[in-house]
Parts: sequence; structure tokens; C-alpha cells
Amino acid sequence: MRVACLIGDFFEASEFQVPREGFQAAGHDVVTIGADPEVELHAVHGPMTWHVEASIDSVSPDDFDALLIPGGYSPDKIRSNDAIVAFTKSMVEAGKPTFSICHGPWLLITADVVAGRHLTACKQVRSDLGMVGAIVSDEEVVVDRNLVTSRKPDDLPAFLRESLKLMATVPA
Repeated sequence: MRVACLIGDFFEASEFQVPREGFQAAGHDVVTIGADPEVELHAVHGPMTWHVEASIDSVSPDDFDALLIPGGYSPDKIRSNDAIVAFTKSMVEAGKPTFSICHGPWLLITADVVAGRHLTACKQVRSDLGMVGAIVSDEEVVVDRNLVTSRKPDDLPAFLRESLKLMATVPA
């Protein structure tokens, strides 16, 4: 399975690295996508930096089977990019597995794909989700059809487990 990972500056390193490495260990190809591959992106905590592998302008949702949105402040920064928002909306509406943790659901809110869906996120984002019609829980992981969401880095084991479980149900 080919997984698009939407990322921008000030991403949460663990929420990027743990799913990415877990997906790769399970045999999935993870491609990091952002607004500009020339820009060095920085993690919120720690010295980790990253350069995206593809520009949002050079990819199509048709090129990918699943979507990963790590947290940190990255989702708030990238949701101002119309192409990233359209990519996200297309992936979710196509029913492709979508994995979003911590602040990641901010991008889902901007893509207008959360009304009536059951999700979780960090405390600050849970209130925003509720205001746009999502059914919100304070749980380590929530699975609603093609969406898997979690609250924080401590939830990564459950997030990865449920994400891999969902990917295993998608026909190759």
C-alpha cells in the first residue's frame, strides 16, 4: 500500500516517525508530501528535521492508497494550502484509510470531512471538532469507517495497531 504523509514545519516527531516506521516495517511505502520540497522542516520537540519527498503540486490522490496526517503545529500550517486541503478531502471522500493524530484533525476540519464522524484528537482540537459537527471522544484511538484518530504521542501504540489493522482490510 502506498501512503501519502502530509507534513509541514513544526511537526511532532514521534507522531511522524512511529507510524512511518511502523507502516514501512509492515511493507507499505510512505511518501512525505508538502508545499515545498526545498524547505527544511523542523520537529516541534527535538532536533529532527525533514525534507519532503514530493510537492503537493506533483502528486494526485489517485497515486495513493492511504493518508497519514501527523500532529504538532504542522496541520495548522499546511491547512492554509488549498491543494493540500483538496488532496485531503479527496482521499477521505474516496474512502481511503486516513490516519490523523493530535492536531492532525485540524486539516480534516478544513477539508470539511468530519461532520457526523466519530473522532478524537488533542484537547484543543476536540472542541473544534465538536463545533463543526463531529462526534468527539476522549479515547486513545477511535476508528470510524476509513478514519483512525488518536490524541497524543502516548496513544501511538494503539494508533499504529488500529491503522495497520484497517490497512489489512483494504484489497491490494
